[in-house]
Amino acid sequence: MAQAKDGDVVRVHYTGTLDDDSQFDSSVGKDPLEFTVGAGMVIPGFDDTVRGMEPGERRSTRIPPEEAYGEPRDEMKLTLGRSQLPDGFDPDVGEQIHLSGEGGQPVPARVVESSEAGIVVDANHPLAGQALTFQIELVEIV
Repeated sequence: MAQAKDGDVVRVHYTGTLDDDSQFDSSVGKDPLEFTVGAGMVIPGFDDTVRGMEPGERRSTRIPPEEAYGEPRDEMKLTLGRSQLPDGFDPDVGEQIHLSGEGGQPVPARVVESSEAGIVVDANHPLAGQALTFQIELVEIV
């Protein structure tokens, strides 16, 4: 039977959990996730797990932060003064906003502090610093 290798387009079902067993994502009840193995479309540890799987095979893997979304980086936290914000814009702590990145690309960030002086936003991926455990089933190699 064929095994998934770099360059193959595959479809997988997965469920992702954190070390506290909370679920952060799943394709169960939805269409399978489709991606090209080795093309950088998924986090490296996910790619590594799917590589070598056969259709119908299931694997469980725990991916450390450095093979997932990395460790949180201090430079991804930004302080914005009220003068830098649009008039009347007063986001709540925990709210997600979008900043403009290089070339005007939107960069999602979470508001982590708010005061009269301004806000502090964190543009790290929400799963940065987390080990991720995936239950993966290779549905098919397209």
